[in-house]
Amino acid sequence: MTESNPVTTRRRVLAAAGVGIGLQTGRALGQQQLGPPSHAKGPLVFLNYDQIELDAAYNQSVYEPNIAQVTARLSSNSEAARKRIGQPQRESYGSTKIEKLDVFRAKQPKGPTFVFIHGGAWRAGVASDYSYIAELFVNAGAHCAIPDFSWVTDADSGLMTMADQVRRAIVWAYRNAGSIGADPARFYIGGHSSGAHLAGVALTTDWHKDFGLPRDFIRGGLCISGMYELKPVRLSSRNSYVKMDDLTEEALSPQRHLDQLNTPLVLAYGTFETPEFQRQTRDFAAAVKAAGKPVQLIIGENYAHMEMVESLGNPYGPMGREALRLINLSA
Repeated sequence: MTESNPVTTRRRVLAAAGVGIGLQTGRALGQQQLGPPSHAKGPLVFLNYDQIELDAAYNQSVYEPNIAQVTARLSSNSEAARKRIGQPQRESYGSTKIEKLDVFRAKQPKGPTFVFIHGGAWRAGVASDYSYIAELFVNAGAHCAIPDFSWVTDADSGLMTMADQVRRAIVWAYRNAGSIGADPARFYIGGHSSGAHLAGVALTTDWHKDFGLPRDFIRGGLCISGMYELKPVRLSSRNSYVKMDDLTEEALSPQRHLDQLNTPLVLAYGTFETPEFQRQTRDFAAAVKAAGKPVQLIIGENYAHMEMVESLGNPYGPMGREALRLINLSA
């Protein structure tokens, strides 16, 4: 059992600060114009976007004026959830301080496991801010594991390091399913935003070649509001800190590796998300379908980006309902 530690405490403070940076202070909701600022159309950079429009399409705060409020609510909801279901087991999946998982165990034996990969634009977020999700699964009889991992700004090899950490966290959760009382044959993963991207990378991994695991040990995936083709992200202002190169773009674009996808997918986005986060999900769903793989596309009507992941903690919300359906449990 664990309490918060200095690494995650520091990261939570920095994450909150990062959310604030993305917002223009002092603007009332009713006065805010959503989307890119008015400007003369510049040269096209990607599809019909000029640089200002593409940058805005990968900046959630431009389209979600209450993002700081919802993000803070996830943290407070998680604190309240831990008071109800107890502190998680803090388990190491690697040798560095950040390579740990929060493991919430269900009371029922032989339940399924759901591994959730948090978002944060690859440079924010901590596992403990998503404990509210674990409450949904634990109450339904499932175990939930939420890993911490490096931020891209701290990682030696950027996104490649993050992808490796997420894969190793998933491997730990699967190989230790029996020891925590879970059924390894009922193993699922999911993620939100940049975490959905990392989940997509994991879902298109050659598990047998890289880790000696069955290719289909993951029984289902839930990817919410993610990015699955990195070319436009690389062309946007996000690349000022992600610093993708050709190798990273190719290796970590899940849409380019569908030959390795061996599990049914549920993909989702909200209608109040940025146009690129909507398009990315639609295009990925279409590509998966064209590849002859099972996929379901869920559209959250009147939901913004952070509201989609918030609904994952609600058994009657669009994502909570789909998650329980995916793992064949009910609230």
